[in-house]
Amino acid sequence: MSALLASVHAIGLLTCFALLGTSRIGACIRWLSFQGILFGLVPIITHDDGLGLRVMLLAGGNIALKGIIFPWILLRLRARTNYNREVEPFVGFVASILFGIVALALSVWLALELKPALRHAPFVMLEAAIFLMSIGLFLIISRRKALMQVIGYLVLENGIFVFGVITVVETPLLVELGVLLDAFVAVFVMGIAVFHINRAFGSMDVDQLTALRG
Repeated sequence: MSALLASVHAIGLLTCFALLGTSRIGACIRWLSFQGILFGLVPIITHDDGLGLRVMLLAGGNIALKGIIFPWILLRLRARTNYNREVEPFVGFVASILFGIVALALSVWLALELKPALRHAPFVMLEAAIFLMSIGLFLIISRRKALMQVIGYLVLENGIFVFGVITVVETPLLVELGVLLDAFVAVFVMGIAVFHINRAFGSMDVDQLTALRG
């Protein structure tokens, strides 16, 4: 199990750095899809009591939504809006990568601080969850395109999902699936908002929203 978790951890970190350094939105969506499938396997890998219905539903629902359905929605939305497919960040790609390195170091430090209180949680996944949340927040505030901010939200949600899976010993299945439903609704709402922003301004740049100030 430790070898599998280490592999998921290493590949997951690479997907985060790819999102920070990729200039094409389509490529970012595909990296997000791969990340969703990858971390959707965490409940199966970390579960010690066999593959029950609860674990399979949680992993399957997460992989289906974040690995397939959400990326498909984002690709369709990108195609319908017909806007510039470049990421166009507020913070440059090199600076973003440097932020990722700093965030990784801080994530390791925070995971070391939290580990005594969360002894049953695998350290590599604890550190990965904190790193995912920090990268998701950074993408939300550092990217110009509204679609990239949706991607940032989903990366943040991946981190929350992993943190919940490894730290909560027993959570009712309805609560866990309810979190996925919240993410599903949030993506639809943000998708509608992105479409209307594009129709109103002819652009996905969030700084165009300043034109709404009266």
